[in-house]
Amino acid sequence: MLDARPVGYVIGLLLIALGASMAVPMALDIWDGNGHWSVFFESGMLTLLAGMSLSLSCSNAVRTRLSLQQTFLLTTGVWLALPVFAALPFVLGETGSTYTDAFFEAMSGLTTTGSTVLTGLDDLPRGLLLWRGLLQWFGGIGVIVVAMVFLPELRVGGMQIFRTEGFDTMGKVLPRAAQISSRISTIYIGITITCTIAYNAAGMDPFDAIVHAMTTVSTGGFANYDASFGAFQGAHEYIATVFMLAAALPFVLYVQMLGGSWAPLLRDSQVRAFLTVTAILVATTMILLVAVDDYPVERALREALFNIASILTGTGYASVDYMQWGALIITLFFFCGLVGGCAGSTSCSIKIFRYQILFAAMKAQIRRIHSPHGIFNARYAGRTVSEDVMSSVMAFFVLFVVTLGVFAVLLAMTGLDFLTAVSGAATAVANIGPGLGPIIGPAGNFAPLNDTAKWLLSAAMLIGRLELVVVYVLFTARFWRA
Repeated sequence: MLDARPVGYVIGLLLIALGASMAVPMALDIWDGNGHWSVFFESGMLTLLAGMSLSLSCSNAVRTRLSLQQTFLLTTGVWLALPVFAALPFVLGETGSTYTDAFFEAMSGLTTTGSTVLTGLDDLPRGLLLWRGLLQWFGGIGVIVVAMVFLPELRVGGMQIFRTEGFDTMGKVLPRAAQISSRISTIYIGITITCTIAYNAAGMDPFDAIVHAMTTVSTGGFANYDASFGAFQGAHEYIATVFMLAAALPFVLYVQMLGGSWAPLLRDSQVRAFLTVTAILVATTMILLVAVDDYPVERALREALFNIASILTGTGYASVDYMQWGALIITLFFFCGLVGGCAGSTSCSIKIFRYQILFAAMKAQIRRIHSPHGIFNARYAGRTVSEDVMSSVMAFFVLFVVTLGVFAVLLAMTGLDFLTAVSGAATAVANIGPGLGPIIGPAGNFAPLNDTAKWLLSAAMLIGRLELVVVYVLFTARFWRA
């Protein structure tokens, strides 16, 4: 029987850390003198108590290494347990949220999805706005660690191609996973500080600069204003674009850059493909805006660059209501969100490397049909793609499409219209942020949805953030018998 106590111990420690982190927005509210600090004090004490109780009750089963089954359970359990308590400040605070809304907001934050049910953001206490930013920032670094340390070992969706000891670009950077996580965390903090300074230099006040830097580098997309990033114009959009794209690149390549090796970043096929796709999408959108909507060239470039980068990386900021840009661009944006950034980054969705492997497999198959007696293997980054990697990538695509379809149907059964149901399912499973249409599009939010739809979307965010298989395997009998 699976021993869940080591998992409970680790989750308990993380709850303690989450509770302790509530002291930061509490201190800000004390500084502002708005009386809202008690919300974070109460929430923090409840979270600390729950974390200490769980870790102490499970401490007698601590072991040096988790089994494969325990690692699967831990990876899912962390992303399920933390939103339960991260939601408390939204329930007790001045948002007027039900627990359903609060859990949705917390899950959206920690999974860096960026969908929101809150309105009146401009008037909320700064502590709550900072808490939203912190949740996404914590989620961003958590996603990187899971992607670089756990998912390759769990052989999820082709991620084993990035296993630490078996891939030249990703591998042999540092000898142990803990060291990789430590170095990546340092780089993550450094990029966040740099982004904060850039925002502040462009005219953002220090508080807005800090919060938006956290939600930019985490590719989360929570903003301090109901207008999202539309509250800022000009240089801020260019700065945000640079850091969104930087956060969508593999962080382990930054580790190698600090070690004096720039070559991996320049020759990495995943990075080149991602930047090429970005350039093509931006150019297409810009041309359509200039030719069809008569936009000035600079404005068309800036808004196309910012909004394509936001959707492609899964950040979810919106500087304009792009639902007014016409059906062709809206369709382009929908499929753009299903691409995603690079593996080992804070970005979301399917990820560019899976498309590369898919196209390599298609190319090899076409060549086999043309020359039946030839031997043609799919290749990625100069290496032959193994059968287990190929099968896991194909399985991921199938699971992604099926998951999206199932959630779209379930959302439609709650009474949502076709566009809201389909785009809502896509934005949740791919962790993009805004959907399409007048309700959940860039000019709206998820507050009007019914509670059932919000719980379904929360589940979809979790499943999508953890690469599908990590969650689904928990529902198999073989997993619990192992």
